[in-house]
Amino acid sequence: MADRSADGPIVVISFRDLESDEDVRTRIDGRCRALRAEFPEANRFEMTLAPDGAGHIAHVRVSGRNTHLDAVANAIELELAAERALDRAHGRLRTVHDKRIFARRRAARKASAKG
Repeated sequence: MADRSADGPIVVISFRDLESDEDVRTRIDGRCRALRAEFPEANRFEMTLAPDGAGHIAHVRVSGRNTHLDAVANAIELELAAERALDRAHGRLRTVHDKRIFARRRAARKASAKG
């Protein structure tokens, strides 16, 4: 199910071999919107939740302007697996975002030092 407000991200959440849980769906949607607010280049979030042995696995794919990354996490509880996957995606988004910002700053410093 995809959800998108006028300026918000596209959030697609799939429950594979599980009953859909609206509380989990709402929390994931909120976290994705918070990530979008922090990282405007990320505008599509796809999460798949599935059983994995005795626990659950969560796979999140984030895409947008020059941004494509995946994160996977396992946990016994479904919501915890989703939270861990989003935490990992947040860390990777932070790394990519900082590399872009600081690369521009380094290039500007080099250009001003030459001039």
